[in-house]
Amino acid sequence: MRYEEISIEGRNAVTEALRAGTKPERILLQSGLKDPAIEQVKKLALSKKIKVDYVSKEELDRKSETKHHQGVMAVGANYEYAEVDEMLALARERGEDPFLILLDGIEDPHNLGAIIRTANLAGAHGVVILKNRSASVTSTVARTSAGAVAFTPVARVANLSTLMEQLKKEGMWFVCADMDGTVMYDLNLTGPIGLVIGNEGSGVSRLVREHCDMVASIPMKGDIDSLNASVAAGILSFEIVRQKVKKS
Repeated sequence: MRYEEISIEGRNAVTEALRAGTKPERILLQSGLKDPAIEQVKKLALSKKIKVDYVSKEELDRKSETKHHQGVMAVGANYEYAEVDEMLALARERGEDPFLILLDGIEDPHNLGAIIRTANLAGAHGVVILKNRSASVTSTVARTSAGAVAFTPVARVANLSTLMEQLKKEGMWFVCADMDGTVMYDLNLTGPIGLVIGNEGSGVSRLVREHCDMVASIPMKGDIDSLNASVAAGILSFEIVRQKVKKS
């Protein structure tokens, strides 16, 4: 595991982080704000012997990265980046074929948070991001994931192509999203699989695409020619889920 200190903001994100065992240095709650969700955060924190401080809304606003703290902030939380081997071990532990989501240069933290949330709900064993040219896990990502970042392993690697070569030796196949690909319904997306989602503007890089075994397109009707990266990830993830359920 590799650690990075972040703040976690928002009632759901902080609650789920505490439930997952995250131990921040302290919890900040907005003074005078009465709400059952905030009381639940306080109860959870105190049960884990985490210090709780009441502060003004102005102080929370100053400290907030997201500007949507909802009166709750966990300060000094250690976020643990995973290793890809741990994701494969998780798949073996569950008796499932590995299902990873690889992000080729996703730069918007809101997209990253949304994809981590999708990964959790689709049963993916982890999300892989790049060390460079990529959003990292921040308080914005944690909040956008609605707490899923506390339960979904995220790994950082220097080179996706190198990782894909290694994982292919373990029997994994890779599919990337592109408008020029084969309609996703006509592809076999079962078995050990990695879903590759490209950069919001430039898509999947040439070298990474060359390492993909399949290129999937999402059938669309309308007047614009592309989907948001996190929406595309969601659609393709649940097509993978559909095919796995149908096969089982």
